[in-house]
Amino acid sequence: MLVAFSIAPTVGAEDGSVSEAVAAAVKVVRDSGLPNETTSMFTTIEGEWDEVMAVVKQAVDVVSAVSPRTSLVLKADIRPGWDGQLTAKVERVEQILAQE
Repeated sequence: MLVAFSIAPTVGAEDGSVSEAVAAAVKVVRDSGLPNETTSMFTTIEGEWDEVMAVVKQAVDVVSAVSPRTSLVLKADIRPGWDGQLTAKVERVEQILAQE
């Protein structure tokens, strides 16, 4: 499965930045060893349901440790039996675009 998610504390630094808390959450994802990708808006992680959701929970926990309230946006692509879709889905689209 693929899970794209965004976590943010409702209270950031004095300048309104949430970068440090977000970096802590991304570190949890990267330390998990699961395939992942971070963009400006979301982090996407690939794996089995229980392992992916455990990582999302750990990431939420590190952000919640620095803020009394935490926002989580999550989107999942649940497709049993398919691996490597973090890159394969994009590659299929790129192949179609290259044919044009």
